[in-house]
Amino acid sequence: MYKMAVIGKDVSKSDSAKMHTFDFRGLGSECEYELISVSKEDLDSTVKRLMSGDYDAFNVTIPYKLDIIPYLDRLEGDARTFGAVNLVKEKVGYNTDGIGFQLLLENNGIRPKGMKVLVLGAGGAGRSAVKKLADAGADVYVYDLRKESVDKLYEEFGCFTPLAVLEPDDYDLIINITGVGMHKTEGISPVGADILSRTKMACDLIYYPRKSEFLRIAESLGKPILNGEGMLFYQAYYGDCIVLGREPNAEEAKALFEEYRRVYPD
Repeated sequence: MYKMAVIGKDVSKSDSAKMHTFDFRGLGSECEYELISVSKEDLDSTVKRLMSGDYDAFNVTIPYKLDIIPYLDRLEGDARTFGAVNLVKEKVGYNTDGIGFQLLLENNGIRPKGMKVLVLGAGGAGRSAVKKLADAGADVYVYDLRKESVDKLYEEFGCFTPLAVLEPDDYDLIINITGVGMHKTEGISPVGADILSRTKMACDLIYYPRKSEFLRIAESLGKPILNGEGMLFYQAYYGDCIVLGREPNAEEAKALFEEYRRVYPD
């Protein structure tokens, strides 16, 4: 029996436990999984407890994907590339957000090459999404209310156009990665109809609620919409493969997600 957890500011409504236990069972193992909401003040003590040896690994979500790095011995793979961590195993940081995001797009028929994409948010998940989109050949624009976050990301990657002011423009896809629309901001959208009316499609990495206010507005304007449930599942699958020491497979990930949606349709 593997013992895991996820830490974030508020994970009370997270589907992580359900997804990871489903994944582990599908991969022939069992997992006990905890949801741990942590304040900034309690982060240090919580991380040290999780690293004490009682847990096989733990996941990290908003807003601690960068804050966790000083506690780690090293970063591997995409965690080094993106400078953000969503999985910790034996004091090593990994990031499966990028591959999860990539599979979300691919399995919904979205090919970023040549697309003009607006990314809202330059935080942990935003960093990986921007890099994956740019590497896939998209023309990427990034806006965040915290201009310093966009500036820092541009200094690191330089693969997108930073926006100091957000104005209506024609986009093939707008992606919300701000976290606005969940928990205490449920019912709020980071942008309005003036921005969304000019896009061909809208994607929100929020998955609870399944249809955020951002997606509701886009849908009311006749735009195709996509939420982030698939990304959460795929990044969980790839992370679980790391924990289990198993070689991941994109087709297996897709098949498991389809089965998950049959078991948990709502």
